[in-house]
Amino acid sequence: MPVDQLSATFAALADPTRRAILARLVEGEATVTDLAAPFPMSAQAVGKHLRVLERAGLIERRRSAQLRPSRLRAVALKDAAEWLDTYREFWEAGFDRMDQRLRDDG
Repeated sequence: MPVDQLSATFAALADPTRRAILARLVEGEATVTDLAAPFPMSAQAVGKHLRVLERAGLIERRRSAQLRPSRLRAVALKDAAEWLDTYREFWEAGFDRMDQRLRDDG
């Protein structure tokens, strides 16, 4: 995955509103109106968040009559998870050392 795409993914995920939108889209497609309902902001403001998510490749939007439902695209999330996974061995080794130290001291 190109670093630029990874940067776009993490930048999009940095905002709690966008993460909440993604969490809602796990349940299935939703319109801007549906997605805006739980937030104290306008549908237009939510639309701006959707554009960021779309540019990052985290969602896709389609036209259905007058509506533009959004849906989750898992590929960008998978790529970010795979990137993070490269550090799993480092984290696990640290936890293993901490666990051993606690056993030795206890």
